[in-house]
Amino acid sequence: MNACDTVSSEITPEVLLRAYACGIFPMAESADAPSLFWLEPERRGIIPLGGFRVSSRLARTIRADAFTIRVDTAFRAVMAGCAEPQPGRDNTWINARITGLYAKLFEMGHCHSVEAWQDDELVGGLYGVSLGRAFFGESMFHRRRDASKVALVHLVARLRAGGFTLLDTQFVTEHLRTFGAVEVSRRRYRSLLDDALSGIADFQRLPTDRPVSGAEALDLIAAAS
Repeated sequence: MNACDTVSSEITPEVLLRAYACGIFPMAESADAPSLFWLEPERRGIIPLGGFRVSSRLARTIRADAFTIRVDTAFRAVMAGCAEPQPGRDNTWINARITGLYAKLFEMGHCHSVEAWQDDELVGGLYGVSLGRAFFGESMFHRRRDASKVALVHLVARLRAGGFTLLDTQFVTEHLRTFGAVEVSRRRYRSLLDDALSGIADFQRLPTDRPVSGAEALDLIAAAS
């Protein structure tokens, strides 16, 4: 389902949360587009949290703590990074309305960023929406090799520790498939979503006032597999 709203349509953070609870999410045609449109894909991408995969090469990078992972310390900077052109993607669907809405969700505690830092420089990360026991991954970026991948691994460790049951990736790319991402039907997704929304999870179960080590993140994932 794709449904364009008009420029004057009022999408509030509360409306946005209700949309996620119904299985739909907004995008923009480009960074300069004034309007948003709603999406409800026929096939939905998810990463089963119990089947998350980490390659041995990436695991070595994570255990070496090549990046310092912080949470919710630079949310707007992460969104700006996600809006930057990336290899194979010259344009972005993150426009000013998207940025403003998700910044408000962050202030409400329903949006989070996982950030990869190196020498006090933000070099990668991701952000997404938290609702019940579901986490809706929105976008990720990297300026150094593996930075976004390491952030994703730390996100999954945090979701496992906090009692989340659903990690929604919206779509499945070849990159995400290497971590175990799969497509499910809209009906199956709604069942998973309804179950996730019936409970409560804690994104901050792992510490947010100090970085979590790579070894600790990998151990949490291994224990859940």
